[in-house]
Amino acid sequence: MEHGEPIAGPGCPEVAEFCFAELGAVLGMSTTAAKRLVGHALELRHRLPRLWAATHAGTVPPWRARRIAEATIHTTPTLTPESAGWVDRQVTPFAARIGTAQLDRLLASALARQGTPPDTDDPEDPTPVKDTRHVTLDDGGAQVSSSGTIRITGELDLADAYDLDHALKEGAATLKALGSDTPLDARRAMALGELARHQRALDLHVQDNGQANGPGAAAPDGVKLPAARRLDLHLHLSASAVASGKHATGAGLAWDSTVFVEEGQRLALLQHVKDWLGDSHTEIRVLPVIDLAEEITISSYTPSPRLQRQVQLRDGTCVFPHCSRPARRCDLDHVIPYDHDAAAEGRPQPGPTTTSNLACLCRRHHRLKTHGRWRLLALASGVCLWTSPHGHHFLRDRTGTRPLDLGLDGAVVSRQDSVLPQPPQPAPGQRRR
Repeated sequence: MEHGEPIAGPGCPEVAEFCFAELGAVLGMSTTAAKRLVGHALELRHRLPRLWAATHAGTVPPWRARRIAEATIHTTPTLTPESAGWVDRQVTPFAARIGTAQLDRLLASALARQGTPPDTDDPEDPTPVKDTRHVTLDDGGAQVSSSGTIRITGELDLADAYDLDHALKEGAATLKALGSDTPLDARRAMALGELARHQRALDLHVQDNGQANGPGAAAPDGVKLPAARRLDLHLHLSASAVASGKHATGAGLAWDSTVFVEEGQRLALLQHVKDWLGDSHTEIRVLPVIDLAEEITISSYTPSPRLQRQVQLRDGTCVFPHCSRPARRCDLDHVIPYDHDAAAEGRPQPGPTTTSNLACLCRRHHRLKTHGRWRLLALASGVCLWTSPHGHHFLRDRTGTRPLDLGLDGAVVSRQDSVLPQPPQPAPGQRRR
């Protein structure tokens, strides 16, 4: 059920968790973004009062105030109200008079001076430092470049960084000795990929008879070696990308066409996909094509793997307004609830497990639909009409989210005055399903 959630520093009130969803939907942002907005407002109001007043007076831009609030909320250790007040006094007079880089340095300095836990016995103890190590794939929605590359960033321990640099130097030198004429930076990137596929060294193990193992071949001790690379990519081809009459050889594919890669919601060239799959150490699994227009129905409550896959492909993401969580990480929810007692009592199933009655919902919005007084109506397969507790209406489909108004006759009208398709109305005396 709904509970209070602390979204700002100590001294700020908790907030009922379900309220963020409606605020975000009305403002045209995700629930997470709305939660962050409210957290920043609470942090400013209760722990940074000078900055809050300066923002209301118009002397500090709201985005700068939010930047400072974000920093004071997420500190290690957590700032006490007194420490937050000290930071407020130090930063507010300069928040609107210096550049962004200077503001960040000033804020970091103030936080560092207030970062020592108040219960420390030795004032000479170093301030605990937040562990900032990470390796991050740029998965924030950026598209793959025209050359099929993607950016990664990282922060490593110094010793690990030196070891990695040495390994990349050795790998780049090995590739050059093997005849590669690509630039040094490109060979270092290739060497990093080889480190990720270190299993390939085992795949090339030479047995007693002098024959090298292939992908998945048995090692001398009888252990089956896995393939060096396994690409779980789900690709979507347009009809124009496939030439008629040539299917088995792939010669009919237009390799300069684009393909939609479900992982990361990205576009890539078919030529790059061909290169990825052309490696002899790549394991390829061919899955059956699923018709998204087909209505699949099963008698049980739990969807079959094929039905689950179809709904995930159809929705793409969580179907709640402005939510972008991938469908593969979502629950499959019955839009009309499944009645577990219907069969035993001889009644027709009001909420069948069928394509048009299933929708992908992330766990947060699944709970919201179950316990948060949001109403969901499926106008068509993959087309959802949401009604918030305060009567706001949102249409969600594969193209995104649109705010709606309901006319006096109940007709669904978009705010661009376009009448949308209506769900079928039951005949007099017929029970709505």
